[in-house]
Amino acid sequence: EGTYSFRLRPGLKWHDGRPLTADDVVFTFEYMIEHPWPWSDLGAVSKVEALDEHTALFTLTRPYAPFLNNIAGAVPIIPRHVWEGVEAPEDFKEPEALIGSGPYVLADYDRAHGTYLYEAWDDYYLGRPLADTLRFVRYSQEMTPAALRTGQVNAGPVPAEVLEDLAAAGYEVETEPPVWAAKLMMNHQRAPLSDRRFRHAIAHALDRERIVRIVRRGHGISGTIGLIPPSNRLWHNPRVDEYRHDERRARSLLMELGYEPGADGMLRGNGKRLELELAVSGERQETIRLAELVARQLGEAGIAVRTRGVEAKALDAMLGDDRFDLALSGHGGLAGDPEILNKVIVGDLFTSARYHENAELVGLLEEQLRQTCEEQRRRKVHRIQEIYAYELPAITLYHPKNYWAHDGKASLFHTPGGMAIGIPIPLNKLSFVERGLE
Repeated sequence: EGTYSFRLRPGLKWHDGRPLTADDVVFTFEYMIEHPWPWSDLGAVSKVEALDEHTALFTLTRPYAPFLNNIAGAVPIIPRHVWEGVEAPEDFKEPEALIGSGPYVLADYDRAHGTYLYEAWDDYYLGRPLADTLRFVRYSQEMTPAALRTGQVNAGPVPAEVLEDLAAAGYEVETEPPVWAAKLMMNHQRAPLSDRRFRHAIAHALDRERIVRIVRRGHGISGTIGLIPPSNRLWHNPRVDEYRHDERRARSLLMELGYEPGADGMLRGNGKRLELELAVSGERQETIRLAELVARQLGEAGIAVRTRGVEAKALDAMLGDDRFDLALSGHGGLAGDPEILNKVIVGDLFTSARYHENAELVGLLEEQLRQTCEEQRRRKVHRIQEIYAYELPAITLYHPKNYWAHDGKASLFHTPGGMAIGIPIPLNKLSFVERGLE
């Protein structure tokens, strides 16, 4: 067991004027254990107690290294006097459900247009925010540059193609850390992908640098085989084997497995043509281009690939049920705590490789969650990346770079490690409170 004690600032209030106390903290975690909060696993929390009006004591069932980042720093505290007695939180849509304690109060939401209007709250503990209102409007990425130039918006995500023009016009650009992963999932439960050497051959057959140049027009970085990208400096292992593109090496590995080239140059084994199916959700042009390029590069190494377009939900179901050979998928979460490795290597979600074949890997994943010494945990996380890269149950193809442009009226910035559970978005509320408007 372990304990954490938190001292609340005196004088904290909810938006309705009621005091925010340690009792609200206790209630929040008791409520979210009963009604699970989808973004944080509270299984490590044994109990939460209010020692006095301003002190909350957490007792854990076991040492849990991600506690501060993924629980204490991510779970939103809710007011007991509002939520007590609410049996179905997903259906609770009364006005009081919007009561919080942050610097802004939701003044209006237009469901038809997807717009939100927030107004500054005078009693915020750091003082009244320097921006009187925050208005969120729905624009496509392609429409945002024009909206910036005409003054309809002050900030928003923009396409890479307009960056130079916006910079020349005096707009500031924030580059999102490349921590989302576009991945080639491989069904390691099914031959021939169940053989590690076959997966290695696929990795050598793929030119991930070329994929970035073509699919992302250079706006990204080559996929990190060990999963955690260089932008997450605290946990990235730079010594992981990255499987450089080597078509000759790919063919050699496949020949070692008994495959021989046929008359058409494609490989054959046991009298059959080596052919795999690549499942892809064809809803985005980028994904379609990626599927075509992956199929072409594997074909150049002698592996025939036929693509199969399916709807997004159908693809998720196929991944969850292991009804595929190859599939294109992806996920974020790589900016924050390395607990993400547990979720995407041995977790149960469809975004996970669900790989349990290496006992050392599985053991280290469990150990790193219990290791509260940062340096010792880093060693374990580095070793996890090395073993994962060797076992190679999935291949990270690239990490995209995305961009926000703004007019400089607010000092937007990306929080190191992202916000909440590692979300890389430049809208930290401190931009509108401590750093404020110029």
